[in-house]
Amino acid sequence: MRAIEISRPGPPEVLQACSRPQPTPGGGEVLIRVRAAGVNRPDVLQRLGQYRAPPGASDLPGLEVAGEIVDGDAQAGGFTVGDRVCALTPGGGYAEYVCVPAVHCLPIPHGWSDVEGASLPETCFTVWSNVFERGRLAAGESLLVQGGSSGIGVTAIQIASALGHRVFATAGSDDKCRACEQLGAERAINYREADFSTEVRSLTDGRGVDVILDMVGGDYLPREIGCLADDGRLVIIGLLGGAQAQVPLAQILLRRLTLTGSTLRPRSIEYKANLAQALRTRVWPLIEAGTIRPIIHASFPLEQAAEAHRLMESSTHIGKIVLTVQS
Repeated sequence: MRAIEISRPGPPEVLQACSRPQPTPGGGEVLIRVRAAGVNRPDVLQRLGQYRAPPGASDLPGLEVAGEIVDGDAQAGGFTVGDRVCALTPGGGYAEYVCVPAVHCLPIPHGWSDVEGASLPETCFTVWSNVFERGRLAAGESLLVQGGSSGIGVTAIQIASALGHRVFATAGSDDKCRACEQLGAERAINYREADFSTEVRSLTDGRGVDVILDMVGGDYLPREIGCLADDGRLVIIGLLGGAQAQVPLAQILLRRLTLTGSTLRPRSIEYKANLAQALRTRVWPLIEAGTIRPIIHASFPLEQAAEAHRLMESSTHIGKIVLTVQS
């Protein structure tokens, strides 16, 4: 099969086309003929040599795909061979075929293309795991999404807004802020022109927000803690701003704050299967109803994966970047 491999750690041009043996599904797995694969920040980190694949996973990048099941134990996930699905993968998505646990598959929503379907798994699994499970966003509570125009950001805004929460976001330009507001954010703050912590406190009459989804880290942490409500939860899923931070511990003690975080890729098959079931129950009906829609910034042929990574690293995109795979 055709695939894209990381020839060595480095810049986007180290992504090289190659030929690999077609994988064979094991017990409980399905073989998917890939029609589209999402591009995510962890793919960039893996290319740079900063995010190793977990034991037993493919060394090829690619954490989400859409296509059709062509072999394997489809019934383990409630599917049949020939079904169109999107799926979370432990790696290997930048290829014509990939094996995934059947329980990590979800049906491509009615009327959605493969490109649109490939935009769902990594972002939806990540948002549900971190905002609604680790962050415990509950009825009547509010959410601040850092990086609201990213693939994760546009998904978090739409899901939380659709479920009735007040949502605020940050983004790096006025155009990106407008896009966040069109997707359901009550207010998006241009972090290049205003202090988001001050703005959030003002927008909430000094109370702060209940949950923050943070993919920045670094010097954002003190300001994020400053705009959390009492008993608030800060959930870290990325470190674009750095892995070190000054943390005001007294605020955590006095206001009963929770600072947590997670990475999804190394979690167990069973954990991800439970996430898939929660998404199918809580989020897929919103997608089928048209309340949540795909936000695709650009798509590239598989062989242009390097160009897709350059766009990802430029941070000029709004929404998802997807690779297309032609058989």
